[in-house]
This record gives sequence, structure tokens and C-alpha cells, in this order.
Amino acid sequence: MENPYLCPACGTNRSRFNLIQQKVRPVKKDPQTGKIVAEVDASDPLQAPYRGEELRVQCGVCGVVDAEQRFVKTARRGTGELSI
Repeated sequence: MENPYLCPACGTNRSRFNLIQQKVRPVKKDPQTGKIVAEVDASDPLQAPYRGEELRVQCGVCGVVDAEQRFVKTARRGTGELSI
């Protein structure tokens, strides 16, 4: 989060962003009603663990949402710094 960002879509925004923190909530739903019937423990062997990103970034100008690393890599390409 302490890296410069550049929007990979509009290519102009370097300062206005929405940081979206993803919080995982494992649940069991009723298949007919869709109501949540139970919270599922993360150690439950039948529940696949979440492997997605903890943080997503939205451009505050054009609204595109993507992985934080995409914004960081785009900013580094824009400054000539290619290694991460």
C-alpha cells in the first residue's frame, strides 16, 4: 500500500483511489431460500479456503477496479522502473 499507483485504464490518475478490503465470511446457505443458515469454520475440511486478494483498488477518476499490483506495476512502468 506504500507504493505509487497509476490507473492502468485511464493512465492519468496517480492520486485518487478507493482501497477495497475484502473480508471473507464463510457461510452455509439454504439451497431453496438462499438464507444463511450457519457460519462455517475456516478449518472445516469441506470448506475451500479463500485464495483471492485481500485488497483491490478502484480508480477514483474512471472507476476501474483491479488488483493492487496492477496499479503498482503500471506506475513503475510509467517511471521507467521495471523490477518489483
